[in-house]
Amino acid sequence: MKIEKIILLAAMTTSCLSVSAQNETSVYLNKTKPIGERIEDAISRMTLEEKVALCHAQGKFSSPGVPRLGIPELWMSDGPHGVRAEINWNDWGYSNWTNDSITAFPALTALAATWNPDMSALYGKSVGEEARYREKDVLLGPGVNIYRTPLNGRNFEYMGEDPYLAGEMVVPYIQELQKNGVAACVKHFALNNQEKWRGNINVKLSDRALYEIYLPAFKRAVQDGGAWSIMGAYNQIWEEHCCHNSLLLNNILRKEWGFDGVVITDWGGAHNTKQAALNGLDIEMGSFTNGLTSESDFGYNDYYLADPYLNMIRKGEVPESTVDVKVRNILRLIFRTAMNTEKPFGSGPNEEHYAAAKQIGDESIVLLKNSGILPLVPRTGMKILVVGENATRPLNQGGGSSELKVKDMFTPLKAIQTTYGEEVRYAMGYKSGRPMYDAEEIIPQVTLDSLHQEAVAMAKEAEVVIYIGGLNKNAYQDCESTDRREYNLPWGQDQLIEDLAAANPNLIIANVSGNAYAMPWLDKVPAVLQSWYLGTMIGPSMVDVISGKINPSGKLPFSFPKKLEDNGAHHFGEASYPGIEGASAGNAANDLKGADVSAGNDPQQEYLEDIWVGYRWHDTKKIPALFPFGHGLSYTTFSYGKATLSAKEMSADGSLTITVPITNTGSIEGKETVQLYVHDEKSSLPRPLKELKGFKKVNIAPGTTVEVDFTLTPDDLKFFDDNQHKWIAEPGKFKVLIGSSSTDIRNTVQFVYK
Repeated sequence: MKIEKIILLAAMTTSCLSVSAQNETSVYLNKTKPIGERIEDAISRMTLEEKVALCHAQGKFSSPGVPRLGIPELWMSDGPHGVRAEINWNDWGYSNWTNDSITAFPALTALAATWNPDMSALYGKSVGEEARYREKDVLLGPGVNIYRTPLNGRNFEYMGEDPYLAGEMVVPYIQELQKNGVAACVKHFALNNQEKWRGNINVKLSDRALYEIYLPAFKRAVQDGGAWSIMGAYNQIWEEHCCHNSLLLNNILRKEWGFDGVVITDWGGAHNTKQAALNGLDIEMGSFTNGLTSESDFGYNDYYLADPYLNMIRKGEVPESTVDVKVRNILRLIFRTAMNTEKPFGSGPNEEHYAAAKQIGDESIVLLKNSGILPLVPRTGMKILVVGENATRPLNQGGGSSELKVKDMFTPLKAIQTTYGEEVRYAMGYKSGRPMYDAEEIIPQVTLDSLHQEAVAMAKEAEVVIYIGGLNKNAYQDCESTDRREYNLPWGQDQLIEDLAAANPNLIIANVSGNAYAMPWLDKVPAVLQSWYLGTMIGPSMVDVISGKINPSGKLPFSFPKKLEDNGAHHFGEASYPGIEGASAGNAANDLKGADVSAGNDPQQEYLEDIWVGYRWHDTKKIPALFPFGHGLSYTTFSYGKATLSAKEMSADGSLTITVPITNTGSIEGKETVQLYVHDEKSSLPRPLKELKGFKKVNIAPGTTVEVDFTLTPDDLKFFDDNQHKWIAEPGKFKVLIGSSSTDIRNTVQFVYK
């Protein structure tokens, strides 16, 4: 592979030298010149046709360059937790390469559950090296849409329910990824918080909810992470699709945040040529066509930003300056990626990347409950029964665009057998069927009954049962294009767990999912571990936590409600989720060839829970969660000393330091995530009971105390005043709440903001 890379690099260099020899005064090829000068020089040399060509796809995952000028094309790839296998040029089939296997890294819910920005940096670095090795210029991720409902099929790709947590975790990922010369394409901007009707649902919400909950992580990605590209969402906001939504793209992204990168559609996310021309979109991908094959009568020149756009410019219906703006952004991206001669070579899947995936997975697993059965220390002759399809299922398969072709996959069952020996037995317990994108295989009840009965019978003969079930990436589970149908576990698992607990009280639940789920059996089991889609190293991470080799340190990045109705998005009925379906959404065939067609009477939805999302809802409405945001136990114990403030008052241009001593009062080393929340005692607008404004993960030896410091600034006290359309911090009393979760508050101190 490296020899091929050297040959390719030499060919590119020769091409550029040839172009340079013909254009000795070409500023755009001179990397010593300021990027702005290079861009303007390149634009001045382009024809209108070449400019427009830059603005739309030429293949499934490629957009054109300008061959005449030696400007290379852009190559993109899914996805946020591993580089997807190569896709055919003109259709969605896999290309069946033999050299595109990769490391599957943990899904982003797992990364968020580490509560550790160092893990995020390691993640971005590692996945960036594999993307660079595969010659990708843009990696389509990470995702930072807020976890609003546990039914969203795509929650596993995102970073939880809190905008502060998601913002802190996304920044180092982007920074380290882009050091490889690979652009992050942060998605899905914005409010892509469900899969049902995702292509045309119209979302309504308050400005406060938008600015306080759903935008902050994107803003951090742009301003602090320096993201080079953004992917628009499928849905509409305020009757305008997000991929060409003037308020989102022109006003907020460009003007308010100063974004200088490229806005790329989600695949098929464009719907209107004039809006795409005027409202901030740069590159259109995937619109209604499989390219030039017999599968479609429409080619890439039929895209909204292709011939229809070119014709509009020629007719004077939109000014040529609109395409110049887009080309400036696209060239800036090309200079940062494809034409960056100083980027590293990257590396394919290797032991270093496996170690990174393992370390992230180790820190992500959350110990939800433990009555003393864990850790399950290995000893000779233990009779262990493993039950559950997820113990053996390759969870890299399915899920839509997140599907990965792994070089290796180390399953939980194999890892448990390696650790505990030959006495480990296995029963599937249930069966879910093949992973499919938007359909499901129905398993006959007689098959489910047989597997159920076999597992319960075997449980009676075991010393300990380890249950590894949960969700998977089938349609209507954790999967793009579909939402979950129910909050309970599918395929009869709840009854299976009840029956296993009755047959053997030594039952450890170690479920895998990217979403919360109901636990009607919780009081009947002694231990519950929440794992995630941990990728290549799922087995070693899970068994090391179960056995005690790794002390669990993950914390929940979202709340687990007791029942679905306890979630804020579901409290108000279908108007809030999933929305109310209207009349026909129009004929998609009429949308082709650049026709500007009204979307019709699309499904309508209003975020009636407003700013009270996740723990904000549970706290403020006094509805206890089954497991709260930030919750996670350890095999050791931690005590919190008295917090101290550097001052009792904060001025508008000042800050405060909060210091709290944390002691490991147990017998083994462990990591604790100390969480800081702020409560505004009186405000002119309603505010949540508390909001996360700081967290630090610290490793503490037994019997040792460490001091954890936090700095608060006036920005941490602000809320968004939608009447003034600005962030404000009002004078008054504030409380700082420090604890081990959003409900396990160990310390409170007060100060005055003047």
